[in-house]
Amino acid sequence: MASEQRSAPVGASSNQSENPAINKTPEDNKVDVNKANTSSQDGKCKLHDVFTTFTGYEWNTFTSYANFTNWLHRPVDASALGVFRMLYGLAMCIDIAEERGGSQMDIRFGEPQHCHFPLFNGMRALSFPLMGCIYLIMWLGALGITLGYRFRLSCLLYIVPYWYIFLLDKPAWNNHSYLFGLVGAILLFTHANRYCSLDKLLQPSMPDTVPYWNYFLIKFQFFLLYMYAGLKKFTAEWLSGYAMSSLSQHWVFTPFRTLLSAELTDLLIVHWFTAIFDFTIAFFMTWEATRVMATPFMISFHLMNSRLFVIGMFPWVCLAEVPLFFGFSWPRRISFTRLTNLALGNKSPVQQQQTQPLSTANTKECVKDDARATDQIAANTNKNPTSPCLTAKLRTGLILAYCALQLFLPYSHFITKGYNNWTEGLYGYSWNMMVHTYDTVLTSVRLVDNNNGNVHYLDPYAFTEYDRWTKHADMAYQYAKCIEANISEDYARDPQASPLSSTNISIYFDIWCSMNGRFQQRVFDPRVDLLKAQWSPFKHTSWTLPLLNELNHLRPKLKTMTHEVLAWSNYSDVIFVADFPGLTLDNYIPADLTNVTLTILAGNVRYKSDDEDESYFLTAGKSFVLKSGETHHITTIGQKPSSYLYTFMNKTMIDNELLIDDYNNKQLKPWLPLWDEFRNRLKNYKQFLKHMANCLLYLLYDVPIPMEVRKRN
Repeated sequence: MASEQRSAPVGASSNQSENPAINKTPEDNKVDVNKANTSSQDGKCKLHDVFTTFTGYEWNTFTSYANFTNWLHRPVDASALGVFRMLYGLAMCIDIAEERGGSQMDIRFGEPQHCHFPLFNGMRALSFPLMGCIYLIMWLGALGITLGYRFRLSCLLYIVPYWYIFLLDKPAWNNHSYLFGLVGAILLFTHANRYCSLDKLLQPSMPDTVPYWNYFLIKFQFFLLYMYAGLKKFTAEWLSGYAMSSLSQHWVFTPFRTLLSAELTDLLIVHWFTAIFDFTIAFFMTWEATRVMATPFMISFHLMNSRLFVIGMFPWVCLAEVPLFFGFSWPRRISFTRLTNLALGNKSPVQQQQTQPLSTANTKECVKDDARATDQIAANTNKNPTSPCLTAKLRTGLILAYCALQLFLPYSHFITKGYNNWTEGLYGYSWNMMVHTYDTVLTSVRLVDNNNGNVHYLDPYAFTEYDRWTKHADMAYQYAKCIEANISEDYARDPQASPLSSTNISIYFDIWCSMNGRFQQRVFDPRVDLLKAQWSPFKHTSWTLPLLNELNHLRPKLKTMTHEVLAWSNYSDVIFVADFPGLTLDNYIPADLTNVTLTILAGNVRYKSDDEDESYFLTAGKSFVLKSGETHHITTIGQKPSSYLYTFMNKTMIDNELLIDDYNNKQLKPWLPLWDEFRNRLKNYKQFLKHMANCLLYLLYDVPIPMEVRKRN
């Protein structure tokens, strides 16, 4: 009986169709469909798990606008944000006296004829006493941010003067200056005063949590800083190793020089590794699996930068941002109160947390020990999402718009064509950090009196201490207009004392500069009167001469020839020059230069000396010995640019050889002159406070202000 029951199905199956789908009942088909759906869901779950593993975020967070809004607005602990607020405010208090120019207010704003380079031409600097009050307001705002007192008012008091001073002088811009202003503006809209602040002390009922977007915006801004800094370096210009060609000589690279030569250290460590580091470090810090491993590199990188470059508070602000990647509640675990309780044998922090609930209903979930716990809360919320309110949706839209704007601006140079010179865009908001280095050998400002044709030469830095105008057309145009206004003012005050016969003048700039190891070449067309030139932020500047990239293939040769000439003696040197067709270089050979030789590398030139009536036609490969103490003229002829070099011996260095030896035998500078740096910063701060006090005394009691006058030639 049992065998019949077992054989019956076998016999039945042999008499039916071989197609399994025909033999299955409707119930069987339903089971197969459910299995397929289950398999599909398992595949999606695995994909979502992979996404979560590599990003640290739940997939469902980004599947809908509502989920994303809820994710941005979920409550998280405010303590880590509060610590960042304090460190940022403290750094800005120091920065005001240094990079913001607080210690040199008298030089920067005390001279009525000092030229400024505003982003918007209608902007003007206030009088020195009023600028002192502007700095005082900004300082009080930075102090209020540090202490967390009347937080939003303090942020306004800081960022409004900050952006005014920032936009007033483009030559003072740095990428981190732009970053400081953005972070200050972001903090204005956050609740960073809900931890370790006077506001929290005065209002204990203030929540202990903040919406997550408070963290998100700051972390996004720094993420963009690193990523774009890396993207800007992934170019042949940077990866070729010409931007920082001698940085490896600094002591911080000593460990690398034990394994690599100086040139390989410059190429592999300074250029290649830095490009990879900048682009990837933000991703590694965001990904939990690599965060701990990446943190020592992040800290070392910024500490090295603090030694390599004079960049103020930038490394320290970046270091203050690093802990934001390590969750939200870590400061509570190292708070002074808990350490005291542990030392005194009081209740443990866990027991205190159980017996003393926090001030909000959601805080118990939101002050977990790490960010993953908070993200799990968000994941649970996404499973049962609630529709966010209209205000939250609008805020999310504004956050996304801000992020899109910051992503776009560094690549908006196709719109602002007037700021494109040898490099694209205004330096300071494009994250082109240390990508280009310049070597300027000649800056000439020529004034022509149009009434009598007399030519006068002006000290290029007579009305400014900056030199960035020599490389950017917008600033050169502004400087020419400022020079004209100052000269006209002097002429109107005392026409007899002026060397000019009228204010009908023309101004020409002749500036020779090299970028990233190229030839020395002109930046602007020296034949264009800048007072009559046209400039627009949205149009290409016709009187800016292009970078001679067609000569880039000669850069390795220039480096080799430089090493050869420098090997002749301790006093030999070389300068490489390139010029455009139709232009003439007027060059005077000082008497302290000997054995001066001109060698043509490419192109055709005509040489003429003031002491000779005859001119000479020189082609590639020709050399010509020049006399010291004479002026000569080299005109590029033909249709192609010319390139040539000067080799010479410096007689002054030879005569002062003993002094040079004494200098070389002096004790080397200390590696970490921390005490000297502290004293300099303390001196700057005292000077800054004195300027503010003098300005207040002048406005309140009409006390005269003692000012330091910048020397002019």
